[in-house]
Amino acid sequence: MMDKIRLTIVLMLVTLTIVTCIHPIYPNEQVLQHIGTVLLLVPLTIDVFRKRLPMSAFIGISCFTVLHVIGARYIYSYVPYKEWAVSLGLVERGFFHDPRNHYDRLVHFSFGVLFFPYFVYVCRKWVKQSSIVAVFMAWLMVQTGSMIYELFEWLLTIVMSSDVADNYNGQQGDMWDAQKDMAMALVGSTGMLLIYMLRCVIVRRK
Repeated sequence: MMDKIRLTIVLMLVTLTIVTCIHPIYPNEQVLQHIGTVLLLVPLTIDVFRKRLPMSAFIGISCFTVLHVIGARYIYSYVPYKEWAVSLGLVERGFFHDPRNHYDRLVHFSFGVLFFPYFVYVCRKWVKQSSIVAVFMAWLMVQTGSMIYELFEWLLTIVMSSDVADNYNGQQGDMWDAQKDMAMALVGSTGMLLIYMLRCVIVRRK
């Protein structure tokens, strides 16, 4: 039997993906970016029927998918978050001094935060680890996943044209882009590690 809440979320994600593909700004690069979207939507769609993921893990992956779909629309390097913030009156014009677009940094940080519940679930259910060990293993899985993705981006620079690879990778001229991206995932997952560890301690004391 389908879970109506999860089904609604998946349908909203599919709708968002379709809408962002209307009149694409960077059609070729956006198609490449949406390979990741498909990989995110597949487990969510399967879980609509199986209902095995904790809701925290399902929501976390869903939120990350939203961030990715928005990034795919603008191939990450050109997400106009600065213009959006000014138009909404959140900040004054001139607030953003750094010319670099940091949306990709936000997504890498969010990977460390939003995927953490899923990795904890995997370690507890499939690897059969205790709570504290599962949390630490989830932290390690975030770093491993982040590293593997950066290696994938490096491989793109070898097998694809330099322009396509640069547009996908979004380095924006920063030679330390990969290291900074992994650092953001590390920061996000470390924050979650501390929260989960604190919760484990509180539960044990009770």
